[in-house]
Amino acid sequence: MGTRGTTVRRRGGSVPLPLVVPAALGLLFLVLPLAGLLVRAPWTTLPQRLTEPGVLTALRLSLQTATLATLLCLILGVPLAWLLARVPFPGRRVVRALVTVPLVLPPVVGGVALLLVFGRRGIVGGWLDSAFGITLPFTTTGVVLAEAFVAMPFLVIAVEGALRGADTRYEEAAATLGAGRWTTFTHVTLPLVAPGIAAGAVLCWARALGEFGATITFAGNFPGRTQTMPLAVYLALETDLQAAIVLSLILLAVSVTILASLRDKWIASP
Repeated sequence: MGTRGTTVRRRGGSVPLPLVVPAALGLLFLVLPLAGLLVRAPWTTLPQRLTEPGVLTALRLSLQTATLATLLCLILGVPLAWLLARVPFPGRRVVRALVTVPLVLPPVVGGVALLLVFGRRGIVGGWLDSAFGITLPFTTTGVVLAEAFVAMPFLVIAVEGALRGADTRYEEAAATLGAGRWTTFTHVTLPLVAPGIAAGAVLCWARALGEFGATITFAGNFPGRTQTMPLAVYLALETDLQAAIVLSLILLAVSVTILASLRDKWIASP
């Protein structure tokens, strides 16, 4: 009798009421801020605001830099993931830990680290400036580098997981038939893990699109050159709240679309 009042009946069992209440509060905590964006959105003037030059410029720059950053992550991250998944070598755990550091590193710290390496007086940046006259900080290229730095771990983790879960018998069969390592990789391994690469690339692109801290620290906030949508939101909060809400809605729509496209792979269905 005493336990009937503390449980909620459901199919296949009961849910303790002490779990339902905090779960509902947690859901409200996550959903209410998003609902606040929708409630305060200037729906009547939304079409006009979406076509404002500042919004379009920030959106175009964000899409371009996020796409270029994702391409850079694919070029560098897929081989790195393959190395971590398939090649045993001393210190592999340390390398894997270093690869995932940007996931937990404050983005501003990442931006400072990029400045120390790629800045005009940095380890690599000083040489690029003196030898080739190439300056990376506070440029669009700097935005791409900052976004790639924080987004690449998402790609590497996804691809490494796909490689570890792939059936290696196909690769062994290809090697038995005389295929070289590169041929096996391009004709057997990549097709096997293509869904994992695609999922990792989408997550990587979404993370690059929403990057703020490393971008503003390493590339600055210059309209038309380095001001991506998250930076535009930050600036608009000080002058035009409605514009900030519109830009935030765009980022929210992109995030929801990404989650919907990856639902079958990343979210288990009941």
